[in-house]
Amino acid sequence: MTVCAAASLCFAPALNAETDIRRDATVDAIKEVMPCVVNVATESIGVAEARDPFEAFFRQFYGTYQLQTRQSLGSGVIIDEDGYLLTNAHVVKHANRVQVKLSDEAGGGVYDVQPFFAVTPRADVALLKIIPKKKGEKFKAIKLAKDDDLLLGETVIALGNPFGLGGSVSRGILSSKQRAAPKANEDLGQDNWLQTDASINPGNSGGPLINLHGDLIGINVAILQGAQGIGFAIPIKDVRQAVAELFSPETVSRWFGAHIRPGEIPLVVDFIETNSPAHRAGFNIGDTILQVNGRAPRDFLEFNRWLRDETNLTYNFTIQHHAERRAVKVTEIPFAELLKQRLGADLQELNADLASHLGLNLGSGLLVSHVDKDGPADKASLKEYFVLAGMDGQRIGNFLDVMQLITARPKGTEVQLLVLIPQPRGDFLTYRQGVTTLTLR
Repeated sequence: MTVCAAASLCFAPALNAETDIRRDATVDAIKEVMPCVVNVATESIGVAEARDPFEAFFRQFYGTYQLQTRQSLGSGVIIDEDGYLLTNAHVVKHANRVQVKLSDEAGGGVYDVQPFFAVTPRADVALLKIIPKKKGEKFKAIKLAKDDDLLLGETVIALGNPFGLGGSVSRGILSSKQRAAPKANEDLGQDNWLQTDASINPGNSGGPLINLHGDLIGINVAILQGAQGIGFAIPIKDVRQAVAELFSPETVSRWFGAHIRPGEIPLVVDFIETNSPAHRAGFNIGDTILQVNGRAPRDFLEFNRWLRDETNLTYNFTIQHHAERRAVKVTEIPFAELLKQRLGADLQELNADLASHLGLNLGSGLLVSHVDKDGPADKASLKEYFVLAGMDGQRIGNFLDVMQLITARPKGTEVQLLVLIPQPRGDFLTYRQGVTTLTLR
C-alpha cells in the first residue's frame, strides 16, 4: 500500500524486518551451521629423505638429518557437542599437530586437538576431538541429514576455509547424487560421491556440504582438475558409516562386539562378533537397544560415547527383540588384556611422543613392551622393543587391527608376523624387517 501526503508526495512503507527478502533460506541455513564449522591447521615434522616404514621397513632416526616442517590448511565440521568433528583423512593423516579455529559466530577461539586421529583412508574421513579449555565446555554441533535424503538440483551450500580464507561460503546445486570420483582418487574407493557446482577450492577439504535445512549432506573432498563448477563431496550415508567404524568402543581398545546400525533411532544391532562380550551376554542381530544403565541414548554417537568413555566396563542394557523385552549385562574386555592372553606379550600403541622418540610414524605398528617366558611370542622369538607391523600380509597400526585379525581364529592357529627390529647405529636408530610365525593360544 502506498501512502500519499497532502502535497502529493508519495512514500512506500518501510519493509517489516520480519519480511526482509534478503533473509532467505540460504541465509538462515548458513547462520545455523557456521558455528559448527572450523578451520583446520596441521603441522607435519618430517626428516629429509626419510621413508615410510611400511614401504622400506626402516627409517633413519633424526640424527644429523634436516628436519622439515610442513603446514597445511583445511576445514572441518563439529558433529557432537563434546567436540568431536569430521574432516578429510588426507588433511590430517601425516600431521604431528592439529589445531582448529572456531568461526567468529562460535567465539573464534583456537583449540588443540587430541593427538589421536581416527582415520579411514578408504572413505577419506577422519574423526578428531577438540581439547576443551574448561571443564564441561560444549560446542555447537551440526545436524546430520537422513541417508539418501537428496534432491537432484536442490540448492546446496559449501562452507569452509578455501585458501585460508576462513568462514567462506559458496552456493550451488546438487549436480549429481551419484558420480564416480576422478581417476586420481580411485584409491579412495568411492564410486558414489556427490557432485556440486558450488565452488570448492583447496582448503575446503573436510568442510560441510549442507542443504537449505542446514543439515549435513556431505563432506567436501575434491575438485575435478581443469574443470569449472565440478566439485565432489562424500555422501552423508558413507560419512555416517565411516563414523560408525571410527567411533566405537573398539577404537579405544575395549571389546564390546555388537555393531550398531548408524543413523537409526531406536538403535538396532546389525552385527555380532563371535565370542565377543556382547555375543556371550546374549545379544542378537536385530535387537533394539532401549536403555544403557537406565538411560535412553539419543543417537548412536551418544551410545558409543557411553561405552567408550565410562571407567566402569560393566553395563546394564534393556533390549527388545520383536515383542520380548529383557535385561542384559555386558562387561567389556580391554584389548591389551585379550592380546596378552592370545599372544603372550604386552603390546603398546604408539602415541605421537613415543613414535617420535622411536623414529617412527603414528600407525607404524605396536611396540612389544614385555614378552612372557615360554609364551607364544617368546617361542616366536619376539623381543622387547620389537615393533609388530603386520600380520598375515595385513598392516597393523593399533590394537583394533590385531583384534580384527585374530578374534575368530581358534587356539593353535598359526599367524605370520612382520616385525621391525631396531638396529642402533651410533646416534641413529634404524629398523630391519623380520618375519616370524606365532601360534595363538
